[in-house]
Amino acid sequence: MNVREIKCKSLLNLSQLADYCINPYVGCEHSCKYCYAESITRRFSFHKEPWGEFVDVKVNALEVLRKELKTKNRGSVFISSLTDAYQPLEKKYELTRRILEMLLKFHFPICIQTKSSLVTRDTDLLKKFDDCEVGFTVTTLDENVKKNFEPFSSTVKEKLDSIKQLKENGIRVYVFFGPILPYLSDNNLDEFFKIMNELKVDEVMIDRLNLKAGVWPKLEKFLIEKYPELISKWKDALSKREYYESMRKKIKELCKKNSLEYNFCY
Repeated sequence: MNVREIKCKSLLNLSQLADYCINPYVGCEHSCKYCYAESITRRFSFHKEPWGEFVDVKVNALEVLRKELKTKNRGSVFISSLTDAYQPLEKKYELTRRILEMLLKFHFPICIQTKSSLVTRDTDLLKKFDDCEVGFTVTTLDENVKKNFEPFSSTVKEKLDSIKQLKENGIRVYVFFGPILPYLSDNNLDEFFKIMNELKVDEVMIDRLNLKAGVWPKLEKFLIEKYPELISKWKDALSKREYYESMRKKIKELCKKNSLEYNFCY
């Protein structure tokens, strides 16, 4: 892992996901095979290492954020859009925790998207926000599939246990069921939504696979290695509407059956 300590010029940036977004790190150790952030990140970071093998740490993030919070209008903050704020390096640097402490002082609403159980470390802070929600990405209940596609994110059990812990502490939690991995994510849909009901998640957000620049060639190579029998099925599912429209219908029925709020992103 190539870890660099860098200085950023801005941290609280305008976003389409909320009023602002914050990315404490550049790059991500989770090394997800379907991640579309890679192509965007490489435009400004110029890293040559494989995705998942480099992370830049914005060591002056607190200094920059302190100045920005004094001049910018109060608004909602999405953490994070191009990285995971709770990837393993956060244990050492605690950038995200200190960012939360500062946002709390200025009463900024927050939304955190993560695949890491480390977020529960900051439960004490999250409980103090007037407006806070945490989103967990859960693409599958199959640990082997999870490990293949998200090699260094938290295990499925750790994610589910974290959701339970956050909910028990009165924190709003949504589950991001995405991207739907054709013929893998849908192998246990009944159980998936039954568990979401038992965990009392506030909402399930669903999305299809996002094939931004560079994603498919990397995915195809990975599928040939790990799931060669799915190559033709994936190409068919990703090139036509039928598969994801069928998934939409099934998921709607299961969400209604389990009394779950849901929202499709496609």
